[in-house]
Amino acid sequence: MIARTLGAVSLLGLAVTGQAREMTLMETVTTQSVADVNLSPNGQFTAITKYYPARPYADKDDRGKTELVIRNAQGKETVYLSKDESFSDVEFGPNSEYVYFTAKRDGDEYSELYRIPLAGGGIQSVYEFDGSITSYDLSSDGQSLVFLSTGSRDKEAKKVAEYGFKAEVYEEDLTYRHLYHVDLSQAEAEAKQVTADDVQVISAQWSPSDEQLLVRTAPTPLIDDYYMSSQYHIMALDGSTVASIPTEGKLGKAAFSPNGQYVAVISAADYNDPSASVLNVFNTQDATIRRVLPDYQGAIRDFTWRTEQELVWLGHRGTESEVKALTLQFLENRDLIDAGEAIFTGLDGAAGVDKIVLRGNRPAHPNEAFEFTSSGLNRLTVSNPWLDEVTLPKQETITYKARDGLELEGVLVYPTDYQEGEQYPLIMVIHGGPESHYSNGWLDGYSSPVKHAAAKGYALFFPNYRGSTGRGVAFSKLSQNDYAGKEFDDIVDGKQHLVDMGLVDESRVGITGGSYGGYASAWGATAQTEHFAASVMFVGISNNLSKFGTTDIAKEMNAVHARSYPWDKWQWYLERSPIYHAEKARTPILIMHGKEDTRVHPSQSMELYRYLKTHGNVPVRLVFYPGEGHGNRHMAAQLDYGIRLMRWMDTFLVEQAKEKPSFAIDHADQIK
Repeated sequence: MIARTLGAVSLLGLAVTGQAREMTLMETVTTQSVADVNLSPNGQFTAITKYYPARPYADKDDRGKTELVIRNAQGKETVYLSKDESFSDVEFGPNSEYVYFTAKRDGDEYSELYRIPLAGGGIQSVYEFDGSITSYDLSSDGQSLVFLSTGSRDKEAKKVAEYGFKAEVYEEDLTYRHLYHVDLSQAEAEAKQVTADDVQVISAQWSPSDEQLLVRTAPTPLIDDYYMSSQYHIMALDGSTVASIPTEGKLGKAAFSPNGQYVAVISAADYNDPSASVLNVFNTQDATIRRVLPDYQGAIRDFTWRTEQELVWLGHRGTESEVKALTLQFLENRDLIDAGEAIFTGLDGAAGVDKIVLRGNRPAHPNEAFEFTSSGLNRLTVSNPWLDEVTLPKQETITYKARDGLELEGVLVYPTDYQEGEQYPLIMVIHGGPESHYSNGWLDGYSSPVKHAAAKGYALFFPNYRGSTGRGVAFSKLSQNDYAGKEFDDIVDGKQHLVDMGLVDESRVGITGGSYGGYASAWGATAQTEHFAASVMFVGISNNLSKFGTTDIAKEMNAVHARSYPWDKWQWYLERSPIYHAEKARTPILIMHGKEDTRVHPSQSMELYRYLKTHGNVPVRLVFYPGEGHGNRHMAAQLDYGIRLMRWMDTFLVEQAKEKPSFAIDHADQIK
């Protein structure tokens, strides 16, 4: 077993030291990673933001910490902001003289703008404002600043609340984020609001000439408008619109070309496209826009301009990622980093610099910092050297056919001690969205503890069912207007493929996932109960009728998922809901949910729990996480979730018990 595992590890270029061992749940949730990588304008410095999760049972403040490290061209690393600092929004200054960030320091009431000289020296205050600065950009000479802020807190509201007046007017009493401009060359200069009071500003950046701004706005601060109704505009400093970039639906990153003639923007292909994953270039001179990778059967994740006529783009295609350079004149692509090197999740570059920096992961490690030059790809960070000691399971992409002949992909993780011819319990991990996809990289997390589960003898499968991204716009639309139809049949077909391979024991298959993956897990426990012996549903959907009326993304649900409204076909919505099939359920189901979830209301979990609890035909448990929303952010909640997930799977897949395990977890004994 060890010889096979060491061979798999060596292929990834990692050295194994010490005794090989399994990965614990505590290690799964506290694995360190690189959160962001930025390249300075002159290409001489790389800013690496490292994330250090809190330690459950040891840290009362479990929000985690970050550290800013600057790496120079000679490879020397210097810590500029330690883990004891609280900071965000790290950016290099326009002349590569300073690194800027926002923070609350020395008694600041709000988050303000600071900088550190790269040549050496202490932290300098740049600008204070009567409200938190949440995003910013500096002009090319560093003398003019634009930033976003919601302004100062409403002190009157706090005062009246002390007397019991706490009424909340839903979706009307909104706080808008505005765009401000200030001339830093003027002493005591005051910031001026650029945008109107009734416009939500999402981002803003200077044009290369410093005469205009690229601003993304939405009609309101509501998340549904952020998803479906935002737009990029080129604005003058007085707030007037020079041009609006004609896109529909979801949006991603946008940026001016080095001379400002073009704006590249990642957007949806149309209003009904589930994700922003196509690349467009807008010509500011004639106000035309064109899709520059019209036939790309993947999803564009990021880009950076290299020259006025060339940009570097990062795409996810299938379960891999790739990086290419695109020449605008002829729309020709040049390969930079081939698929299979790593799963890159972001990149950054600078005009005229023959270097890019990237953030990426592999099956053997979470996100790290990388650098790509003409000499090739170089990994810059090793955040978790202890991973060299962990026995890594075999992980690979497999393809299979759905019952209607559609070819599908997924990522399969074998049990660590896999022996050909043996059958193993299987955990199927279903992604949310469904406009998302799994890549063949680091898949470990509190809701999918891959290395830990594989070491315990489980196989794990991460299917990219129809409706997933990464295979072009048409594929991502295949699940629309078919809630719980062919998309969830694809999951069963994937399970059957693994059974037919001889890998999986058909009587010991579990299903889990969050959000839309939670919907699939509830569907698997009810309408498809004969296929699954255990289910763990997280922030999932149980009633499509009430879900529409309690979510904060009703517009998005209609446009890119259902393509209809409940009142158009009440019975159809009901029949595509797990509660409609609850009486059939014979799959033990653990239901978990954040109590403050606005995306999928906790009542969705309550409904399914009450139906199953009342008919009493199957073990069911409901766990709420106070203070958590659509996913657990706090380390203690993540660890608790992972423990409950694995205990449920162990009970019903390994032990094949009839009764649910104890609800109690003795966390108190672990606190020192």
